Order: sequence, then C-alpha cells, then structure tokens
Amino acid sequence: GGGGPTRDDLTYQTSNKQLAFVQHIVRHLKDDGRAAVVLPDNVLFEAGVGAEIRRDLMDKCRLHTILRLPTGIFYAQGVKTNVLFFHKIGQAATGSTDEVWVYDMRANAPKFGKRTPLTRAHFAEFETVFGEDCNGFNPRTDQGEAGRWRRFSREEVRTRGDSLDISWLKDDNAEDAADLPEPAVLAREAMDELNGALEELEAILAELGEVA
Repeated sequence: GGGGPTRDDLTYQTSNKQLAFVQHIVRHLKDDGRAAVVLPDNVLFEAGVGAEIRRDLMDKCRLHTILRLPTGIFYAQGVKTNVLFFHKIGQAATGSTDEVWVYDMRANAPKFGKRTPLTRAHFAEFETVFGEDCNGFNPRTDQGEAGRWRRFSREEVRTRGDSLDISWLKDDNAEDAADLPEPAVLAREAMDELNGALEELEAILAELGEVA
C-alpha cells in the first residue's frame, strides 16, 4: 500500500497496481488458460506504460471481449469498471488478438444500489451475444451504432492509440448532475488519491536514498 513494486519479474515497471496485476495474470496463465478480470477504466486508457501493457496483453493473449459495467458496482461510488475476457493461446504466441468485441452495459443503465440491485437478469442479453463458447469463438453479429454490441478490429484499436476505452452510445445519465456523488464524497476520494500519490513519491525518494 503506497509503496513501489517489490518484484522484478514484471516486464513493465509501474506503480499502478491494476496494471501490475494485469501483467501478473498474463504471465501466470497456462497455455489455453482463460481469465475474466474486473478492472477500472484507467487501465483501458492510461497512456505510456499503460499502452505498452495493453499491447503486450493483446499480443500474448486473445482479448476477445470487454464488458463495460454500470458505474459503482465493484469499486467506490462513481468509479467505472469493466470485465476483460481473454484467452492465452500459448506461451510462444504473438499477435493473438485480431478483434475485440465490446458490450456497453453502462450507457443509460439504471443507478444500481440497494433500491435497484444488480441481478443475473441484467446480464441476459450480454450472455446471449457472448455465446456458449467460453473463449468467445461463437459466431457474433455487430449490432451497429444503435446497439450495445460492437466489433472493433485490432487495426481500429491501434488507430486509437491502443486505448480500449471504447464507447459509442450517448449516455443521457452522464450529464445528469443529480447522479453525481455528494461534494464531500468527491472531496474525500480526491484526498485519498492525493495521499496515495504522495506515499508513492515518498517511497520512491526513500529507495533513491533521499529524505522526504
């Protein structure tokens, strides 16, 4: 917590714990192994080392599906998350991803919570379009710009700077100020982020032999 990574077997050094976790999973998946991982949006769009880690993921694994989850399901209120589904074809495989399918369950979704719980029924359409094959090899049909289910070629992802934060539906809820957290909640989250960044900087200074 707050410190730099203590392991030296990760190809891309980063203080972002989610990006380090992605590398850990890719390294330890066995041939023909598969994973479905819940990750915050920043993993999908962070530049620099983040883009390198995404390229490495798509090279070594077949990243076939991204599920954009409604806001506030797994993380703190207001944090947006996704499920990445990928399949490791083999240790020596390269260029494993040729297309990525994205299902947008976030746009215009209800505000889930105690009054509106997220249930299995909300995933029914996603399960249908995903198909029965756990590695996503079923035939799939792009629903177009008006649908929630779209296909993006590896080349299209590359032209986006290898950002996987892909959306196309207009979210009417995104501009509703009533859906925003209370100012005190936003302030506390900002303070937590700043304190975490300060702790990481102090850890780096300590490693360099400097006194904070």
